[in-house]
Amino acid sequence: MSATKQKSYALQVVLVIFLIALAFLVQKVINDANPHEMTSISLGDKTAVAGSGNDVGNTSGKGNGSQSKAHIAEYNPYLTDLAVAPDWSRLDEYQYTISKEDFELELDEVYTIDAEWRKWIEIGDESALIRTSAEDPSKQLELFFASEVKQEKPAKYWRARDELDVKDATKPLFGINIVIDPGHIGGDYAEIEERDFVHNELPPVKEGDLTLKVAKLLAVQLEALGADVKLTREYLGPVNRNRSEDYSDFAKHKMNTQNSLISPDSLKRMSDKLFYRAGEIKERAKIVNNEFCPDLVLCLHFNAGAESVDLIEEEHFHMIMNGAYMSSEVARDDQRFTMLERILQRIHPEEARLTAYAANVFAAETGLQPYLYETESKRALNVDNNPYLWARNLAANRSYMCPVLFYEPYLMNGKDSHERILQGDYPGMRYLNGMLRPSIFREYVDSVTKGLVNYYSIRK
Repeated sequence: MSATKQKSYALQVVLVIFLIALAFLVQKVINDANPHEMTSISLGDKTAVAGSGNDVGNTSGKGNGSQSKAHIAEYNPYLTDLAVAPDWSRLDEYQYTISKEDFELELDEVYTIDAEWRKWIEIGDESALIRTSAEDPSKQLELFFASEVKQEKPAKYWRARDELDVKDATKPLFGINIVIDPGHIGGDYAEIEERDFVHNELPPVKEGDLTLKVAKLLAVQLEALGADVKLTREYLGPVNRNRSEDYSDFAKHKMNTQNSLISPDSLKRMSDKLFYRAGEIKERAKIVNNEFCPDLVLCLHFNAGAESVDLIEEEHFHMIMNGAYMSSEVARDDQRFTMLERILQRIHPEEARLTAYAANVFAAETGLQPYLYETESKRALNVDNNPYLWARNLAANRSYMCPVLFYEPYLMNGKDSHERILQGDYPGMRYLNGMLRPSIFREYVDSVTKGLVNYYSIRK
């Protein structure tokens, strides 16, 4: 072989080796950028591998295991679990933006159960004096009411319907930023969350699986109508990078402070709740409020009736808005701050109008009866005498700083819904329980979509 051919052959060998190495490198990048999939899960959705620090569950489905764990705050009896002390100076942005009448009305009729809030907020003619620290009564902030002389617009990232222009008449949701929050986690976490239901020898029904299925179908439909849609999770795994064991020190400190009996079981239960309830919603809220900044959030859930051997005959539906803070909740610095920020951003008026449209359509499409709380409920308030609308102070509808549509339809252990859930998703109609029915997932999606279209079609 000539020297020239030897050089050519050597270059070819080097090139082949280089291309092979490059292929391995590209594949590694792809593997790192995409979460692992399990081969078999209910409803055909992807899931994360349970118990691993590399669990999928970030907002865009781009989990790579490199995201650092969330900081866990020290337990503070004056704050909600895992919360940090609020920056009260942020309320200065809302000086002169709300009238005394509106401020007091929302506190009395929407956001609190009783008059205990007046221990924390003193209403004057021109301003409100707000206690900013439960630990130190001397710390206060003065909030001035709007007047005819000076009236500013509230600071917020979301836009109400009347602030959104119609730019494409064929797409009624054009230009609206929507985040869909599939409630709970599902998958291997459903049992920890206590959001799975097993009847006889039938397959288990997991709420987190169901809400994710609805969310993915709904996202496609809303995008086709012009909305900009994002999901808080796209897999059967938590957004929260921490796990139950990461909260054991916090749980132990809290239980010691409250003089609670600590056993391995009680510590495990407390750590689990901190993980899937407080920690998970806290991490979703960070992404929604700091990155997505939507005009509204759709919190999707499936309800369940009281435990029963038999499936429940009568099913129902209702929607939940933020409000009805109990006195113990107003006493917590972070919840008192959030309540006031929601009032000052005028979230409730927009949320109430939007929820009324959504609930009326959902009830008409599904035929579900309203769920009614007890008359003298200490945790819920009826809104605008609509039997489907209720105010409650939940972590999700409080933490997302924009209007929230919080759906609670069907019963996972209801006789009709349970059979429809086990049918899975399907196109068209099937004969079920004596009538032709669409899949329960398509019915959910279409009902939500029609409610949004009805509301946002009324734009100037």
